[in-house]
Amino acid sequence: MRILALIPARGGSKRVPNKNIRELGGKPLINWSIEAVQGIPEIVDILVSTDSPAIADVARAAGALVPWLRPAELSTDTATSIDVCFHALDWYEREKGPVDGLLLLQPTSPFRSRNTIENGIALFRNTGGRTVIGFAPAESHPLWCFHIRNNEIQPFMDWSGVALRSQDLPPAWVISGAFYLADPAIL
Repeated sequence: MRILALIPARGGSKRVPNKNIRELGGKPLINWSIEAVQGIPEIVDILVSTDSPAIADVARAAGALVPWLRPAELSTDTATSIDVCFHALDWYEREKGPVDGLLLLQPTSPFRSRNTIENGIALFRNTGGRTVIGFAPAESHPLWCFHIRNNEIQPFMDWSGVALRSQDLPPAWVISGAFYLADPAIL
């Protein structure tokens, strides 16, 4: 199985400038994602898509492939992750051959474990799954979440869950951001 690890790392964050190369625990933030997948047998390359020469230099020094700087139209506040995936995947498969999976790793999720990624890859391989995504238990149950509509508090689901005790609620999960793994054919 051939999986391309893709790390999108735009340089133009408005809230936290240079966040992808700021130090966390003694190393640049992006290095946590690169190191998490280095040496996993199914990973054929770790490609960093960035518009920043500084991020590119840090990523290359950590062992990632940075074949180009991302085009400006894919580096805006409104550019989508899927468009970045298409751009990187098209280039990679043209230059280095097809892959069976695309593993998206956000640099802003540095606390994922290597074991979590390896388990996700095993699930992808063993089930013939087309998509595997990292999930975590929800801190707030969706039956207890509300929004404002017409100046009134309204539950997102319905009022039936509001009176339930926490131990009576069914398990709820949220996307953790740890990883997204997909068959390129479904993108």
